[in-house]
Amino acid sequence: MAKTAVVFHSGYGHTARVAEFVAKGAGADLVAIDADGNLTDAQWATLDAADAIIMGSPTYMGMVSWQFKKFADASSKKWFTLGWKNKVAGGFTCSASMSGDKLSTLQYFVTLAMQQGMIWVGQTETNEYKITEGLNRIGSFTGVMAQAGAMAPASEIAQGDLDTALAYGKRVAEVAAKLA
Repeated sequence: MAKTAVVFHSGYGHTARVAEFVAKGAGADLVAIDADGNLTDAQWATLDAADAIIMGSPTYMGMVSWQFKKFADASSKKWFTLGWKNKVAGGFTCSASMSGDKLSTLQYFVTLAMQQGMIWVGQTETNEYKITEGLNRIGSFTGVMAQAGAMAPASEIAQGDLDTALAYGKRVAEVAAKLA
């Protein structure tokens, strides 16, 4: 069985809630980036030991949070030694609006994964063209896009988004197991 880790930053709890569903689907360890953009040595070790790393960040102003970017910059030490080469990768994000330029965040994750020599896994859940419910309601195949209103609590993230996160975590873990 492949070992999977979900590394994420969450500013207000929304991305953490999505991370929990991704991790549940993948049977993964959660690795939370702290408010200062840091990980402990033990958290870095968890990522190093994983066969798959699924990345998550809120989308702020069309991009990952600065805390996630700090983590990504620190991962250059892994790049220098090819430490994450051939690990499986995936990603998810949450923002206040339906678009919120979430695709920019997912593309950032893809670029980071490619620079690390990782293997990106998209999602296969088809959009049922229902804007308020169902799997992949926002229509992203690059990774998971979730949405909750700017003033809404994390508990109000659409169940379809959480179900999509669960299914995506499972898919990434299955791909990693096939490649391990």
